[in-house]
Amino acid sequence: MSTIAVRGTEVPSEEVPDYPMARAAACPFDPPPALRTLQDQAPIRRVRIWDGSTPWLVTRHEDQRALLADPRISADSNHPHYPHQSAGQKERRGLSWSFIAMDDPEHARLRRMVTATFSIKHMESLRPAIQKIVDGLIDTMLAGPKPVDLVHAFALPLPLPSLVICELLGVPYADHDFFQANSRILVKRTATAEQAGAATRRLLDYLERLVSDKLAHPADDLFSTLAARVEAGEVSRREAAAMGMLLLIAGHETTANMIALGTLALLQHPDQLARLRESDDPKVVASAVEELLRYLTIVHGGRRRVALADIELGGVTIRAGDGIVFTIDTGNRDAAVFPDPDRLDIGRDARHHMAFGFGVHQCLGQPLARVELQVVYSTLYRRIPTLRPAVDLDEIPFKHDSSAYGVYELPVTW
Repeated sequence: MSTIAVRGTEVPSEEVPDYPMARAAACPFDPPPALRTLQDQAPIRRVRIWDGSTPWLVTRHEDQRALLADPRISADSNHPHYPHQSAGQKERRGLSWSFIAMDDPEHARLRRMVTATFSIKHMESLRPAIQKIVDGLIDTMLAGPKPVDLVHAFALPLPLPSLVICELLGVPYADHDFFQANSRILVKRTATAEQAGAATRRLLDYLERLVSDKLAHPADDLFSTLAARVEAGEVSRREAAAMGMLLLIAGHETTANMIALGTLALLQHPDQLARLRESDDPKVVASAVEELLRYLTIVHGGRRRVALADIELGGVTIRAGDGIVFTIDTGNRDAAVFPDPDRLDIGRDARHHMAFGFGVHQCLGQPLARVELQVVYSTLYRRIPTLRPAVDLDEIPFKHDSSAYGVYELPVTW
């Protein structure tokens, strides 16, 4: 019988658990119980993923930050031992290799091309426009029938995040049904390689045509900036399209899921909802956003990396070529960093959460996400103070099959 080393002990190889693991039905906001057990008993250990490979699973906050900041850890998804999340994701990454899946210096070179668009100053300048969109969506909700599905009335088909990201990128909002349908395929863990490949090609072809249009008719948007880089010979049209696809999908899925899931979490914690609703202090709102990001951690399939050299950590040797999966949801529920971590507390100092990742690859769009969520959370519950779920929690369908956690529907009334 073969064995693997885990924190100084020997564990039979057939005991390597499968990953991902199921959440408890009664605790849909919490990480899977089996993950919490590993965090307590074997915080760095092997797991088995969909293709039969056995990457290391890293579950504690301190270990995650140490490794994610280590230059010996690679984000290169073309590495033969990179632990892809699914067959569909592997196919997508192979067709659209953008800077998120590169290491420095190439990662830094490409990322710098788009960082100005997502600067904190620029995102803050969008706050009035985002506020106007949010107020308009709430006006429509209040004028319509109830109950209403908050996901489709407010968060999807992505009116807020879609309008904002389309404006920033220079993508026609009229085409949002097209890219929404294809992005939905790409974030599904159950999508086949064929399905993901077809969706990726459709999006890349569409965005490559958009780059060509911007070359002929530049405007004040990110795709025009990328088109200028193409004209200067710094990137190809296909590479520019891949960069835009990453930003388009990320700008849709994450914020939309946080709007609905964050609302549901607050509705299940009325004391915290009341604290947020009754305060007009921007610092309270900002704190609530950070705590909800920590508490929910919607990227629940783990951050993926591969080791480029042998690394000793916590009594474990991660060998060069080993895949690594970081369960950020458990890192954000680590009691060593966040006392009473399973309690939602909007007054908590949650600034050290890793919902946006950590290190050089942390999320480029986090300033936009923060502004959008601050506007939504400070407006929705104040304008509809009696907002409440229209169904029991066990009737709400959660996105267990997606790489971005959330709910498919959220019926609410008032």
